[in-house]
Amino acid sequence: MAIADYPDDPRFLDRDDGARLAYRHRTGSGPTFIFLPGYMSDMEGSKALAIDAWAEREGKAMLRLDYTGCGASDGRFEDGTLEIWRDDVLHLINTVVAGPVVLIGSSMGGWLMLLVAKAISHRIAGLAGIAAAPDFTDWGFSDAEKATLLTEGRLYQRSDYYEEPSVTTLSFWRSGENNRVLDDRIALDCPVRLLQGQCDEVVPWKVALRLGEALTTADLRILLIKDGDHRLSRESDIALLLTVLAEIA
Repeated sequence: MAIADYPDDPRFLDRDDGARLAYRHRTGSGPTFIFLPGYMSDMEGSKALAIDAWAEREGKAMLRLDYTGCGASDGRFEDGTLEIWRDDVLHLINTVVAGPVVLIGSSMGGWLMLLVAKAISHRIAGLAGIAAAPDFTDWGFSDAEKATLLTEGRLYQRSDYYEEPSVTTLSFWRSGENNRVLDDRIALDCPVRLLQGQCDEVVPWKVALRLGEALTTADLRILLIKDGDHRLSRESDIALLLTVLAEIA
């Protein structure tokens, strides 16, 4: 795609309720690579930009997006749930993208990656998880934090990644509990690559092993980065990610 065909400003797609979803779509050969950001993240993060630059160099199709209430999309972040954000992704894929797709999910985006893949398994050409965090409403909160959610309707937590405390609402937590995937088999037959840092202070590295056990595909590789943190955004981490995507492509 020529540079002129990929404007600096994002495009927008209306949802059924009129809210606009921001996205950037690069056409190219092969399956479309789709980056799904993590919680409180958007399509302008370092990994998303690195993948997009790779797609441009290699002539690959690429879709970046912001969920409702995130980045340049309309709405309030606190109104978001897994179901809403899953449906945002599906709406964009079904409207903007033709043909097979490769989903790349970072942290919470790795959970959405699995939910989207289950909904459109016939279009999935591959999955790449980056510190994927499926079911984190189960294992990611203490009993005291869950009690706070139930009694107060929201939970504020300090984060090393954001200036403001992160907020989890009761509606989001309940949507997570209703969409847990690790306790059942995840019936997908496509290449899956899971990148996981063993120094990740957010997602325990054994979650990647649990996910690997749940997936039915035989084409599965789990890449453990011994000194890797949650972001996996160092130059060496990005290089490994791009190698994995080239392999899937």
